[in-house]
Amino acid sequence: MRRFASVALIAFVPGLALAADLPPRKPGLWEIKMAFEGRPGAQSIKQCVDPETDAIMQSSATNIGSQCSKRDIVKSGDTMTIDSVCSVAGKEASSHAVVKGSFDSDYTMTVASKSDAGAINLTVTGKWLGPCEAGQRPGDLILPNGLKLNLKDMGKSLPTPGGAPPMPR
Repeated sequence: MRRFASVALIAFVPGLALAADLPPRKPGLWEIKMAFEGRPGAQSIKQCVDPETDAIMQSSATNIGSQCSKRDIVKSGDTMTIDSVCSVAGKEASSHAVVKGSFDSDYTMTVASKSDAGAINLTVTGKWLGPCEAGQRPGDLILPNGLKLNLKDMGKSLPTPGGAPPMPR
């Protein structure tokens, strides 16, 4: 299981690196589902986003993406294909991602990543559910068990990788 977690991290980070190339999402409540090929079920969270919190997520992805030696992007209609090679914890990982759909309503991103640790195929779907619900604020991540974390609050207290400055508030 530990090996799978490290493979997943290495596989997912190149996928995150491509987030910096994606258009901003429509403000409101989004349901995000992640499914790993060969593993049963999908992990689902809800995110309350506004332009600022969406930019924070993209900025974090940009910092990760700066460790990429290759990033080829091809856009055609509502489809974007991104091929990247990134260094994560001193290991090289390659990623092929295809993103289809609209960042105003719903999208699907498939990511195939390979590294020395193995290969991971991941599908991420995002669906706009409407305005954020009463009591939610931009940056809220609502986990399946109902636990709510706020991206902005996490940026105040968590150390950042590589000594980078904390996320903006």
